[in-house]
Amino acid sequence: MASSSQSRCVSGSAASRLRNAASTFCSDSQPLLADIRKTVLMMKDIAVQLEKDNLPDKAKELEDAVIELVGLSELSVQFSSAVQAFANAYQPKEEFTNFNTLFEDELSRFKANQSSDVPKNPVVRQFKEAVWNVHHAGQPMPGEEQEDIVMTSIQSNILNITCPLSGKPVTELAEPVRSMECRHIYEKKVIMQYLKSKQHQCPISGCPKILQADKLVQDPLLMIEIEEMRKMNRETEDNCNFPLGVPDWLVKVVSICKFATFAHISVKFL
Repeated sequence: MASSSQSRCVSGSAASRLRNAASTFCSDSQPLLADIRKTVLMMKDIAVQLEKDNLPDKAKELEDAVIELVGLSELSVQFSSAVQAFANAYQPKEEFTNFNTLFEDELSRFKANQSSDVPKNPVVRQFKEAVWNVHHAGQPMPGEEQEDIVMTSIQSNILNITCPLSGKPVTELAEPVRSMECRHIYEKKVIMQYLKSKQHQCPISGCPKILQADKLVQDPLLMIEIEEMRKMNRETEDNCNFPLGVPDWLVKVVSICKFATFAHISVKFL
């Protein structure tokens, strides 16, 4: 009896260490991803100047480099998300566990469910749009359908700006997580309670995806994007000069609407 209890304790400790290691790995990836995004912004400014100097070939070389960098960034996010999902789902067993096989299977499933198109990534699109606007301001870019792009953020993959269950803005969530299935964001405690109540469809209206607890992760890019959103909100608030007497609720509505002009909203669910 004591041996069985000790075995469960050891197994639980191993699972806990694995989850902690996955969380640390994710955190360690964030500075690299943040640096990539800053580098892309600098490359965009250089490409715009090259386009102004009538050096489109050089600007195109930078665009190719940006696509490569963003592709590496997406791979890092995929790998980190798979690590967290694997750690969340891991259940110790008495027989030998082949961690390499289990992780490779998890990574393969995640990649199979993703429709990654790096050239259409918001970061890449922002780069291309800035260069295009040098000589074609106000004109749609080649191959771009107006109805496919309702709003585009500065460089964000955030699909919902509030948690559908708590109603809180994602910038105010205590522990935000993102679904690996549909990429929507929720407050972790609230979405876990939602799943425990035997409800599994994504609570975002119109999203058909079925959620799994182990597939709700805090990928390394999520906190970077949320911090960028906070910065944009602060800038929006600084630019809003409301007269005295305007109610707080109206100030918030206007701020949200102004931010929404930058927020990336997909008209087609992934």
